[in-house]
Amino acid sequence: MTVDETTVSENSDVSRNGIFVDALSKTYRGGKVRALDGLTLEVAPGQAFGIIGPNGAGKTTLFGCLLGFLRPDSGKITIDGMAPDDIPVRQIVGYLPERLEFDRWMTAIEFLSFHHSLAGRPEATRMQEIEKLLTLVQLDSTAWKMKIGKYSRGMLQRIGLAHSLIGEPKYLLLDEPASGVDPGGVLLFRRILRDLKNSGVTIILNSHQLDQVEKICDKAAFVNKGRIQSIETWAQEEQTERAIIIRWNAAANDDEREAWKNLITNQEIAKVVETGGDFARFTTGGVEEISQLVKMLVRNDIPLIHVSSEEVALERLFIEATAGDESSKAFDTGSDHNDAEANSATESTDLKTEGSAPEVESSEKEKGETEA
Repeated sequence: MTVDETTVSENSDVSRNGIFVDALSKTYRGGKVRALDGLTLEVAPGQAFGIIGPNGAGKTTLFGCLLGFLRPDSGKITIDGMAPDDIPVRQIVGYLPERLEFDRWMTAIEFLSFHHSLAGRPEATRMQEIEKLLTLVQLDSTAWKMKIGKYSRGMLQRIGLAHSLIGEPKYLLLDEPASGVDPGGVLLFRRILRDLKNSGVTIILNSHQLDQVEKICDKAAFVNKGRIQSIETWAQEEQTERAIIIRWNAAANDDEREAWKNLITNQEIAKVVETGGDFARFTTGGVEEISQLVKMLVRNDIPLIHVSSEEVALERLFIEATAGDESSKAFDTGSDHNDAEANSATESTDLKTEGSAPEVESSEKEKGETEA
């Protein structure tokens, strides 16, 4: 795509690829509520970056600023060297909001066709591209010509993801993408996002589902009280203490079980926390120690059937970072209450641009419907 200089802010630097957030601040209610407090962040091209944190941390406000829907009080954001609301940026950014409300009188084909046209995509390939997207998100073909108002929440998430991918965006911002999706859909979304990352798409994922963030993203930032409190990378995690549980085949005689217990108790690779008839819990110094421990147990003919970490890295990060913080108690209960005005602002914004979707609360009629 050629950048049209007439649509780019004067202070843009189109040679600077990636997302840069510099000392971003945003307040509401005449400065009484500080949603962002000097937040600084860098996301490299092709990276999958997670945003986590308690309710009211400022995550929704950050997304609003990244999308150009909200204007910060101070600080700066550039995407490929341009401002978030520059037209060339809107053409390369896809967005899936948490709150979905589409044109309910349209069918999936009509809805995606409409936004495909708004995005300036060629009419000659419109149906081909739309059918490819609907197939990718595995929306049942029987629902393609069904009114969106009859869709379940899971079906809405699928068409929402398809919508965000119109025009093959370079940057993809996702807010709770797997919300309301069944387990099969969660696995599908994870595979799609991994494939997009492998193809070079830059992903920013905001989610309370910490295990999904860890499985999709390269790193994640913990946001609290409008600031980035810490950043977790999986390379660092390899050297971090982990609690693991190992299980073995219980179909053994008493002598074998006693021998295995003695071996586990006396080994010096990892600290034994607890042992049982068919399991043992350990704390280890990281991935290398886990590997050594498993190899040792296998060499001694212990029939292992399961090895797993008892908590994912981001769960530990969240627990440590919010120790004694009252806001963490509501972590899984809903959207950020301090970001309510950010939600309101994005909901009232016309998002008829490539990869964007209106953000409004879904109807109660969706409840109880079966996902296609």
